[in-house]
Amino acid sequence: MADPKRKVIIDQIIDQNKDLPGNTMVVLNELQSQIGFISEPMQHYVATRFHIPVSVIHGVVTFYSFFTTTPRGRHTVKFCLGTACYVGGIPQLIEKAKQLLSIEPGQTTPDGAITIELCRCVGACSQAPVLMVDDEIIGHVRPNKLPQIFKPLQEEAKETA
Repeated sequence: MADPKRKVIIDQIIDQNKDLPGNTMVVLNELQSQIGFISEPMQHYVATRFHIPVSVIHGVVTFYSFFTTTPRGRHTVKFCLGTACYVGGIPQLIEKAKQLLSIEPGQTTPDGAITIELCRCVGACSQAPVLMVDDEIIGHVRPNKLPQIFKPLQEEAKETA
C-alpha cells in the first residue's frame, strides 16, 4: 500500500471486523463507504491481511455493482434502465447527460463533481423516466431539466474543493 493514511484506515476496518461472520463483505462495504472505492492495491492488501487469494477479493469487488475500483464523483447520478424508464425516454436522457458532462456512463467529470451510472429498475416506475441523485429519486425527468439537476451538484463540488 503506497498511501500510509489509507493503510491505517484499512487496518482499523479489518481489526474492527475480522471476527464477524461474513467479515470479507463487511470489510469491503466499510472500505467502499469510508474511502469511496477499492483499488487493486487495496484488494491485494486486504487479501494479504485475510490470508486469502487476491482473486477472491477481486471476484467480490467486481461481481457486485455497488463496489467500485476507481474514485467516484462527489455525487452519483444513476439512470434507471427499467422498462418503464426506457420506454419513457431514459436513452435520450443518457445522451443529453453525456453531451452536457462530456463523459460516458461509468465515468466521473474532471472536476470530480459527478459520476454517471446506469442501473436497473429503482422501483419508481410511475414516475418514469427516473434518475437517482445520490439517494434521492427524481421522476418525470426530461432532457431540458438535466442542466437544472447538474448545475447545483457542480457548484457544490467547487465550493467544497
